[in-house]
Amino acid sequence: MILPRSRYARTSLVLSILIGLVLLTLHVLDILGQYRAYEYIFWTPESPVIFRSVVTAADQQLEPGDKIVVIAKLEKEDTDWQRAIYIVDPSDTTPKDALTTPMNKGHEAMAYLTFLVDNYDTLPSTIAFLHSHRDGFLRAWHTDAPLHDNVYAMQHLQLDFVHHSGYVNLRCKWNPGCLRSHSGIIHVTPKIWQAVFANTSTPPPSLDPQTAEQIVPFPMPSKIGVACCAQFVVSREQVYKRPREDYVIFRDWVADTELNDAHSGRVMEYLWHIIFAADAVQ
Repeated sequence: MILPRSRYARTSLVLSILIGLVLLTLHVLDILGQYRAYEYIFWTPESPVIFRSVVTAADQQLEPGDKIVVIAKLEKEDTDWQRAIYIVDPSDTTPKDALTTPMNKGHEAMAYLTFLVDNYDTLPSTIAFLHSHRDGFLRAWHTDAPLHDNVYAMQHLQLDFVHHSGYVNLRCKWNPGCLRSHSGIIHVTPKIWQAVFANTSTPPPSLDPQTAEQIVPFPMPSKIGVACCAQFVVSREQVYKRPREDYVIFRDWVADTELNDAHSGRVMEYLWHIIFAADAVQ
């Protein structure tokens, strides 16, 4: 039986609306999962959290002040954290004693690398690399702590785990960045990989001058996956697994690459864990 045109049209419209609602619901749930939006409704101080408040052996062994927070900020952003806060866009009114970066490129990467280059010989035992926004649903959604509060994250960080692992990403949620669909090589191409690691202590594939055969001392992995968004903690010992010159080379790549501010920063976001000797897929 052939449905009348009007009934067929109504049926098609209803199905289209239902399919659209299902897709919209899935998208909203994905966003809510990334942003941990439910915590703003249901969170209480007693709610389960990722970071546990414990006094560890590492806490007891560290000297007071032997930990530092490294932050990249725009000059207009208000921060009350008095640590290594780098202004990436200094102006004529910037205080002369303010920490600044050579240029405003690569998002937070320029500040992170500038700190390592300038302070390589006097690093504290624990180094946290953070964004300048302390908290907030829209600005700090990627901070994986109650109400996206980085102060809470730092107060409850397990330092013994940091020193055992060497590198710890401060975001544990896999979405975005570490889902199966995200682990393809999108931002880090073979050409970019070779450019970033060329002339470092972990060089890319090269040709043996005697045999012309390819030497692969540090091959590009088939997949790279890491939870976003370039906030992590490293130990001094992990930083020292590379010479200072490596960090100079990485910073020079950010400065000199034809990739723009956002793209070069995203490349580094996908490489920090590899730079600090973690597995390619976290």
